[in-house]
Amino acid sequence: MSRFTPKPWPRKLRSQEWYGGTSRDVIYHRGWLKNQGYPHDLFDGRPVIGILNTWSDLTPCNGHLRELAEKVKAGIWEAGGFPVEVPVFSASENTFRPTAMMFRNLAALATEEAIRGQPIDGCVLMVGCDKTTPSLLMAAASCDLPSIVVTGGPMLNGWFRGERVGSGTHLWKFSEAVKAGEMTQAEFLEAEASMSRSTGTCNTMGTASTMASMAEALGMALSGNAAIPAVDSRRRVMAQLTGRRIVQMVKDDLKPSDIMTREAFENAIRVNGAIGGSTNAVIHLLAIAGRVGINLTLDDWDRLGREVPTIVNLMPSGKYLMEEFFYAGGLPVVIKRLGESGLLNKDALTVSGETIWDEVKNAVNHNEDVILPTEKALTQHGGIAVLKGNLAPNGAVLKPSAASPHLLKHRGRAVVFEDIDDYKAKINDDALDIDETCVMVMKNCGPKGYPGMAEVGNMGLPPKVLKKGITDMVRISDARMSGTAYGTVVLHTSPEAAVGGPLAVVRNGDMIEIDVSARRIHLDISEEELQARLAVWAPNAPAPQGGYAQIFHAHVQGADTGADFDFLRGCRGAPVGKDSH
Repeated sequence: MSRFTPKPWPRKLRSQEWYGGTSRDVIYHRGWLKNQGYPHDLFDGRPVIGILNTWSDLTPCNGHLRELAEKVKAGIWEAGGFPVEVPVFSASENTFRPTAMMFRNLAALATEEAIRGQPIDGCVLMVGCDKTTPSLLMAAASCDLPSIVVTGGPMLNGWFRGERVGSGTHLWKFSEAVKAGEMTQAEFLEAEASMSRSTGTCNTMGTASTMASMAEALGMALSGNAAIPAVDSRRRVMAQLTGRRIVQMVKDDLKPSDIMTREAFENAIRVNGAIGGSTNAVIHLLAIAGRVGINLTLDDWDRLGREVPTIVNLMPSGKYLMEEFFYAGGLPVVIKRLGESGLLNKDALTVSGETIWDEVKNAVNHNEDVILPTEKALTQHGGIAVLKGNLAPNGAVLKPSAASPHLLKHRGRAVVFEDIDDYKAKINDDALDIDETCVMVMKNCGPKGYPGMAEVGNMGLPPKVLKKGITDMVRISDARMSGTAYGTVVLHTSPEAAVGGPLAVVRNGDMIEIDVSARRIHLDISEEELQARLAVWAPNAPAPQGGYAQIFHAHVQGADTGADFDFLRGCRGAPVGKDSH
């Protein structure tokens, strides 16, 4: 049974402030839109649904969303709504420089104002590539109009010489193999064609698939949405059903604040642990929660995810890809398993109007090698580990399911790179004083430092180490890493180096200890020495001057709170405002 009580219908809709009546201002708005050939009775009070589309030719993961939007429109028409497609800012992971993350907040702000300033009663959020999902969810949370997510879905499995090829995951793997002399450059180029063989997002449990799963776990997408491949006909059916559903959500006045409760975020955190989800989910869910007004913290991530076994056997943690995950039953099976284990807030509401448990209780696992039994989990303690200590007073994160077990407790000598350019200049030099016992440290790659916090934390190993057959080392930075990446990588170290966090004063030869089970990260120098170093620290680069970069640098918060802008946290609603025409 749903906990939600629909509001009485009919009510005066928000869009009627633009289109309802006979005043000069209404005729101005209505008359201009009629030049598209819309009959007069479409403006009679039916819900106007904004299809917020992140399609772009330069966002290849979302390249099919224009076609998918037509199915959403069909569903809206069928349910008695009035669909209007609205292009919104699309931050592509694989084209934007310096990093798409720098533009997540801009995309959220632009989309928020597109919703707030136009005659929209409800929103369909058409997303796919990594930052498009959180940015539109942030915008929807800020405005609090009825909203629902439909994702573009993952691309088909890649195959190269009989081996499954995970987009992103094998990019890193093959690149390291070339440096180790195990693969030729010609073979690497040949493999390129197998990495992205259909439209859609990454086919691994990277950030795009993770965030699609987070949207479903939060209750903001219809059950089963996350895993359907982009080119599967059932993806188009999901889009049409989503179009139908948003009309009823508007009639019921079912809003993001009704759905994205603390209980929903707790469910999402546990789902992330069960699927072996991306570390990027941490920073995005913290930001989305901040928009709803929920005080979600890194401690919540560690507490809620710590006892969750990782049961989804997908790259980069496991061996399969999103196609197999869908065929096995997808996310509903995982959520059901959490419910059976007492790890689910079963009464959390979803966009369907039903509880999350009612949505998944009849799900069936069709392949127990893809969605594993708990006793065969990839790791019994999945989730995201939050490490704290004198090197990361506000926290740092690590993904245990993607790490090497023998490195989860380690002490090693620091080899320091001051920034990404310093790393690139030194890493391939055989004269670099480094071996597999060392701890690679990279600074100045956090929200302010890069700027934008790029996915460079999974630093490639030096060739002279790779040639020994070593494939993992402990790596620490204030950067992020791709959800498709793997390794014993400590990320999001906070406060970041660019604002004078302790990471800024690590020196070559310092000893660093990590102990994941104890949730500890420690720079082995005295407190007096640490404070003396910090006292003479100075930024290594001036703040950007002019344009969006200046706004970003001035207002972005730390990774430990979601790296949102300080002036955008909290739900501001979507008032109609005054008409000046």
